[in-house]
Amino acid sequence: MRSDGDSNTMNDLKSGAMREKRYQRIRLEISREAARLFWEQGVAATSGEQIANAVGISVRTLWRYFRNKESCVEPLFAQDVEECVEVLRRWPREVSLEDHLVEWATNRPKNPDQQSYDDAVIKMTVLAKKEPDLRAAWLMTHDRIERELAEIIADRLRRPADDIEVRLHAATATAVLRVISEDVSAALMTGADGASIGNPIKHIAYAVRVATGGTVGDPVDP
Repeated sequence: MRSDGDSNTMNDLKSGAMREKRYQRIRLEISREAARLFWEQGVAATSGEQIANAVGISVRTLWRYFRNKESCVEPLFAQDVEECVEVLRRWPREVSLEDHLVEWATNRPKNPDQQSYDDAVIKMTVLAKKEPDLRAAWLMTHDRIERELAEIIADRLRRPADDIEVRLHAATATAVLRVISEDVSAALMTGADGASIGNPIKHIAYAVRVATGGTVGDPVDP
């Protein structure tokens, strides 16, 4: 039989999880509004008060969630990197990188909310090239991808994650993802269509193979 102490502990855990979920939801909402304002009027011209007003909170509350206005974009990038990491974690050993990414792209939800989020990430990726503080957040997301990739590549090669070759493969593969993401984002914001952009997934898979000397990208033994 569960004691009152056990019940209280479970309730506290649930309450804490709900608070954390709400905290992250509000941060993401702020992030989207900040991204919209940054894109429409520039980072320098956007104030913390404007961001707070767009979300319907006080400036004081805004600074409880973020240390400065530029850091408001971090949740957008964090959500983007979390999706990327989850996709890579699910990469089956017996499947090529290209086939795995194609399957993900085919089955990825396509709805207005997802499109709005994707558009915001694309715009911030472009803006980060000329805004140092935004670029710092952008590069930090790829530092996490690199660390996660080291674990994934280590598993595929059956080698330690701190092996120098594994780390080099993870670093070069991450650079490939970042450069192609920046290139595609810039092209989309200049009005390029799918035909002129080409096939980013095929490009990523090919570039990862080249960058890693053919070691990463192909199926491996289960």
